[in-house]
Amino acid sequence: MSIRNALVLGILASFCTPSSAWAAGRCTEHTPERRALFGELHVHTAISMDANVFGTRLRPDDAYRFARGEAVTLRAKPGSEVQWPVKLERPLDFAAVTDHASNFGAVRLCTTPGLGAFDTEACRSYRQPIDLSDQMDLKSVIDRMRTQLGSDLVATSVCGEDGTRCRDAAAAVWQETQDAAARWNDESDACEFTTFVAYEYTATPELTKIHRNVIFRGDKTLPAPISYADEPSAIRLWQRLRAECIDAGTGCDVLAIPHNSNLSNGRMFAVEYGDAKTKKEQAEIASLRAQIEPLVEIMQMKGDSECRNDMWNVLGGADELCNFQKMRAADTPDCRGGTGAGALGGEGCVSRLDYARYALIEGLREADRIGVNPYELGIIAATDGHDGLPGPVEEERLDLRMGRPNPQDGMNLGGLAGVWAEENSREAIFDAMKRRETFGTSGPRMRVRFFGGWDYPENLCDAEGLAARGYAGGVPMGGNLPARPSGVKSGPRFVVSALRDPGTEVRPGGKLQRIQIIKGWADAEGNFVQKVVDIAGRADAGAAVDPLTCAPQGLGHDALCAVWSDPEFDPAQRAVYYARAVENASCSNSDWACIAPKQRRPEWCTGDRPLETTQERAWTSPIWYAPEG
Repeated sequence: MSIRNALVLGILASFCTPSSAWAAGRCTEHTPERRALFGELHVHTAISMDANVFGTRLRPDDAYRFARGEAVTLRAKPGSEVQWPVKLERPLDFAAVTDHASNFGAVRLCTTPGLGAFDTEACRSYRQPIDLSDQMDLKSVIDRMRTQLGSDLVATSVCGEDGTRCRDAAAAVWQETQDAAARWNDESDACEFTTFVAYEYTATPELTKIHRNVIFRGDKTLPAPISYADEPSAIRLWQRLRAECIDAGTGCDVLAIPHNSNLSNGRMFAVEYGDAKTKKEQAEIASLRAQIEPLVEIMQMKGDSECRNDMWNVLGGADELCNFQKMRAADTPDCRGGTGAGALGGEGCVSRLDYARYALIEGLREADRIGVNPYELGIIAATDGHDGLPGPVEEERLDLRMGRPNPQDGMNLGGLAGVWAEENSREAIFDAMKRRETFGTSGPRMRVRFFGGWDYPENLCDAEGLAARGYAGGVPMGGNLPARPSGVKSGPRFVVSALRDPGTEVRPGGKLQRIQIIKGWADAEGNFVQKVVDIAGRADAGAAVDPLTCAPQGLGHDALCAVWSDPEFDPAQRAVYYARAVENASCSNSDWACIAPKQRRPEWCTGDRPLETTQERAWTSPIWYAPEG
């Protein structure tokens, strides 16, 4: 997807050992030491205001059908008669449809003949499609969508004098969302596919992206989703989710996942506590945020939100892999210690707090200041697809890109969420998300484990039962290191294991290049410090890509594993660690488009165009260290 078109889409829109509670799960396939499951927690269907106007006609049932591995039919562009079937090569294990709750009712009224507002001028205007494959002027698209979001679709001609018409229509849409999730959730003991009731809370003040996906544990949800129009304060959103769901006594449980902090102009993770003045009051809000938001979406089709080079007051040198899938231009001004506006229009500034790595370090500073870390964030990834297709991340699948915007800038198609869970059920997966035993990938289904402790043996990678010994001797990803045992003078030890994506017979997965551990901390002057260490594999092994066929060349690994001890450990200093597993270079989606048969090759593919290869990767959730006391 091009940056311009991705921006259009963005405008719219117990830690130590597996719990004994799962010793007798309901699923036939039950793994006490947990297994990796892959899914999609961020996709939009025709219910979403933006997806619908872009021509999407697939609805939640279609999205789950596709995620489960069945074929659905795509249309080339709005109004086109060109259609073709598509299906995933490998079904997902779980999925959630996250349509924008804002304008649920108006979209239904404007797209359903016979409903009261269908023939209004506002609805007729809304039904004029936007073709993202055209080279449209970005500003004109922004102006149109802001008008529709800001006035047309909430006009009395659409919603009625008191808004009842839109509220009633929105209730029907919310019911459809819940019913589809219920229909496709496998309640048998086979547990082949899991769904979650979900929606997106879409906050876009001053064209900054401060969006969250709200995921419910089971079928006990809210009577109506809390949208940004209902509650423009994130703090009030968390308070209402706790009061109206978690503490309501109905069996409801929920979490929220922020995404695209890379387009938030420093606002997503800015330290802000509303009216709370005292440290005690601020600590209460920080604790609430940590409870409601245990995860962050680290990448998707609108860019990577892990890290960025040359940021204000970030020490430790450049990280070459931080250049991955950036949406903001290299010359975008730095917000430094402030915030900005306009990121979705390519304007404003970029902040270190637009990126998860530095939000994690800011959380360490807050923990020192008020005693609570609001940013103890686990990691997932997603696509944010607006075509009703969860998880179509294969770079070379041209049939999944027909009719989509040209990928001339090499943008990734998005990523996947990974969880380590005892079984493929709502309860097990949701619990994995709450304890942050999750990881994100840029698309491939590589399996990565990360444990931290104090006395793992150096030969742990060579021993049997790595996972069992990892749990027994420390904490998995998402956990806090226990207190350092008396007599131990060295720093913590971490073990990281990564297995390549096996792929399919037709499309094998890429080989692994290396594993890295990233450490972050804050110094006494308030600088953020990062250290990136290669612990397995190597960057200069000589792997390459054939420019004529995109076939991989050279050496790589099917599996990598290493035990690493922090040689610069300071027992008096908070720190955060996470792991990154990296594949060899491979062709990007634009590369694959340019070696396609001539009749399907985009016009911008020229003979002298160089390869825009990418390095797919996986990120683990972090492990935190805090000084005793």
